[in-house]
Amino acid sequence: MSYIMVDIESDGPIPGDYSMICFGAVLVDEKLDKTFYGKLKPISDKFIPESLAISGFSREETKSFNDPKEIMIAFKDWVIENSKGRPIFISDNNGFDWMFICWYFHHFIGENPFGWTSRRLSDLYCGIEKDTFAKWKHLRKTSHTHNPVDDARGNAEVLLLMKNELELKISLK
Repeated sequence: MSYIMVDIESDGPIPGDYSMICFGAVLVDEKLDKTFYGKLKPISDKFIPESLAISGFSREETKSFNDPKEIMIAFKDWVIENSKGRPIFISDNNGFDWMFICWYFHHFIGENPFGWTSRRLSDLYCGIEKDTFAKWKHLRKTSHTHNPVDDARGNAEVLLLMKNELELKISLK
C-alpha cells in the first residue's frame, strides 16, 4: 500500500456548488520528493471571497486555471504511477479534502483510484497519544503556507515521525 497525503484549497464549503481551486499531493516515503500540484478553473459562479482568499488567488486568476477533467485524469495517472499496491488517501482534514477529491474524481472521470475510503492524520496521532484532544501540528517541519503541496508535505512529515519515532505500525511502500 502507498499512502498519498493530500491537501486542497477551495472557494467554498462543498463541491458542486463551489469549486476546488487547487490541490497538492505527496507520496509518503522517506524522500517526500514525488508530488502533484493541480490548479482547477471554477465549476460554478458561486464563491465565498474569504474562502478563496486562503488560496492566495484572485477570482480572475482562477478563471485561467486548467480544466478540472484534465487535472483529475492527470492526478489519477500520477496516483497509479506512484503507488505500489492500493493507494491510500490521507489528509489532515479528510472530511473536507476527501469530499472534494472524491466528488471531482467521480463527477469528471467516473472513478476514484483511492476507492471508497480515506484516513485522517489527526485521528492516527490522537490514537497514538490516547488523547482525542492531542495537538500535532507543531510537529511539521515544512511551514503551513496554504500552498497545498507545502501543507501536504508538512503533514507527510508528521506521518513519517509517527512511524519512525512514535512506533506507528504502518507499511509505506
